[in-house]
Amino acid sequence: MKEFTPVYVPVGVPTFHMESAQDAFVRSCKALRALDPRFVCPAEKLLSIDALKAYLENLSPDLIVFQNLTFANAAYMSEVLRRFNCPIVLWTLREPVIDGGRLRLNSLTGAYSAANTLRAFNDRSFVYVFGAPEEARVTGELNAAISAASVMHAMRSLKVAAIGHTPQGFGFGRALDAEMMNTFGAELVSIEARELIDRAKGYTDEECKPYLEKTACATCGLDCTPEKNRLDHARLYKAYSDFITENGVGALASRCWPDFFTAFGTPVCTVLSMLNDDGVASACEADIYGALSMWVGMRLSGSPVFFGDPVSLDENENTITFWHCGAAACSLARKDTGAVVGVHPNRRIGPAMDFGCEAFEDATIFRIGREPDGSFRFFITEGEALEKPKQFIGTSVVIKTDSPSREIVEDSVQDGFEPHFAVIKGRHAKTLEALAAFYEFPVYRY
Repeated sequence: MKEFTPVYVPVGVPTFHMESAQDAFVRSCKALRALDPRFVCPAEKLLSIDALKAYLENLSPDLIVFQNLTFANAAYMSEVLRRFNCPIVLWTLREPVIDGGRLRLNSLTGAYSAANTLRAFNDRSFVYVFGAPEEARVTGELNAAISAASVMHAMRSLKVAAIGHTPQGFGFGRALDAEMMNTFGAELVSIEARELIDRAKGYTDEECKPYLEKTACATCGLDCTPEKNRLDHARLYKAYSDFITENGVGALASRCWPDFFTAFGTPVCTVLSMLNDDGVASACEADIYGALSMWVGMRLSGSPVFFGDPVSLDENENTITFWHCGAAACSLARKDTGAVVGVHPNRRIGPAMDFGCEAFEDATIFRIGREPDGSFRFFITEGEALEKPKQFIGTSVVIKTDSPSREIVEDSVQDGFEPHFAVIKGRHAKTLEALAAFYEFPVYRY
């Protein structure tokens, strides 16, 4: 994959105060390269269309930060749009001095001109930033946009695997390969669950021994699971791992029930748990866009992401409990219990994970969802993961939300969101909002 390339485009005209423009140019370059050293910056200010054309000639940007050092007319933005179809940040500088004298930059009027052109050009969405290079709010918003554009860039080389089909009544998790490629640039590959089951059945105990040992080291109480189920888990873990390696898979959504109980006799839950810790975003119930939501969260946080249903609401604590049958990454478990192995809550067959998640001060709940007409949208809310024991058989995390939890539940149910969500470590709402802007998706911020 080509390295992510962010590009700084500082435009202006020489009839304004060049000393102020030069100072802003130097400070802006410094601020951008502090956020991402890969930023391409021109050697000098771009004060004519010819200078702009020469600078852009051999570039292939994945993000453009377009800044009016001074006022510049719409032709500058038009030249950028004529060449590139990539995420754009429009950055306006504060007027440096207001003293009744000369207007030194007039960056803001230039921003209106550029934004008008962006909207006129196929109604392009963009991220807008206002302020001086040293302002914390400015650097925070720029950093969010850079992170969002980096996620978009990485997604264009992502392979997502659909392992089996969604169960009846779970159609919200389905995806089409052409739609995935057209919208996100990701490739969707598919395989039937029975193919991996058949592959797993063909392995010897010796071939699967490293996978059994790895799971035993990561979990607590695996030895309480019947030997046949332990060995079958290791076979299945190897089958999934081999398929992932052979196909370069970065995220997957796997069918789980009833096939792995009826056709194999051992659940896939703990396999998905281990894969999440291996860095492969792994969702159950064949929810493709749930897996993609997890992958985005893992890119932003650098940590495994919890995947689950909202199952309980407590207005007094202002919390929502997210739960699932037992596929959470072992590293998410409370330190006092560790990643306890149990049985699936409905089928009573193991191994499946059975623990409460550790507390973390900042949390983001996220979902790439669909509108009733099939177009995409983002669910975003933030809060804190509390120090709570497991709430039900399976894995669970309790989130104290910033907004009233009852309102979040009532409004998101009314809005028709899917029942699966990614719970991500850290606060990433600004970055996700920037990502939505770049994709031109609506945001439902609760």
